[in-house]
Amino acid sequence: MRTSTSKIRFQKINLATIILLFILILAGGVVRSTGSGMGCPDWPKCFGRYVPPTNVNELPKDYKQEYVAGRLAKNQRFAKTLDVFGYSDLAKRIREDRSILVPEDFNAVKTWTEYINRLIGALSGLFLIATAIYAFAYRADTKWIPFLSILNVILVGFQGWLGSIVVSTNLVAWIVTVHMLLALAILALAIATYHLARVDGRPGLTVNPLVHVVTLLALIVSIVQIAFGSEVREKIDAVAGHLQGGYRDDWISNAGTIFTQHRDVAIIVFIANIVLYALVRKTFSRHSIQQQIMSFAFLMIMLQIVTGIVLSYWALPPVAQAAHVLLATLVFGAQFYLMLNLYRSVKGGMHG
Repeated sequence: MRTSTSKIRFQKINLATIILLFILILAGGVVRSTGSGMGCPDWPKCFGRYVPPTNVNELPKDYKQEYVAGRLAKNQRFAKTLDVFGYSDLAKRIREDRSILVPEDFNAVKTWTEYINRLIGALSGLFLIATAIYAFAYRADTKWIPFLSILNVILVGFQGWLGSIVVSTNLVAWIVTVHMLLALAILALAIATYHLARVDGRPGLTVNPLVHVVTLLALIVSIVQIAFGSEVREKIDAVAGHLQGGYRDDWISNAGTIFTQHRDVAIIVFIANIVLYALVRKTFSRHSIQQQIMSFAFLMIMLQIVTGIVLSYWALPPVAQAAHVLLATLVFGAQFYLMLNLYRSVKGGMHG
């Protein structure tokens, strides 16, 4: 009876973790789109306080110099790490980047935006740790759930460090894309452990192989689309920096071909999911979990198209940017969960 209760508790905590991860991705999108990454220049505190200030008068007079020095030291440590892995040219660029020496003025809105993002991140981390602890309720049934849960805690720790590098460095644009793809990996692992716990011992499915293939292709295309979207974000940041935050209507036109490529892949995503939706409707009953997942995914895609249009024609409003990122991850999550539900676990089949 105790084991059964622990398993139920694991599933509830795991589900709450997945929801928190989506909220965290949304919060990260808000931080990125509003330029609030350096709203808290230090970590784990914010301006040396557990509760950040609301007025510049609450800060010490030399706060700019102090935190610029801290940022410089962090970048120098990262440059040494790049040297170890053979990226000497990039390390040199980071060491010679003088833009990080320009202090940012205190902005209470940006500070609290980043602070809230950190609180959500910390809460997500605690839930991931709790998930890993309760995952051992399944150790007698499968080694995958405890293993993947522990791996996720490790990945989140690395993701936190990588996130600090994203906001600290101005030159390493590709880290934004890596940061986003790693967030997808963390989300996928959380969804995978939840799925394994839910279907433990349930009978497997016999599904048309074409459904498997199209689902996998749709998932891959969505990941490519998200990667392109992250690169668009990097390019937009570069353009915005060059124009000193002004001329917002010109940001997209100056982004180059990457924006066009992102739009073209979006069309492929749409077509792939139309085909997948038709296959799922043909293969599964109306009230099946597979049809429910696919209907949700298609709704998210339609909403994402709407936010994409808003971004294109209304000069990239920050709210639409954050929503666009969240919707993309919801599509990914739904497609990944659908794929898992096509490979439903059989007792002993996926167990260690």
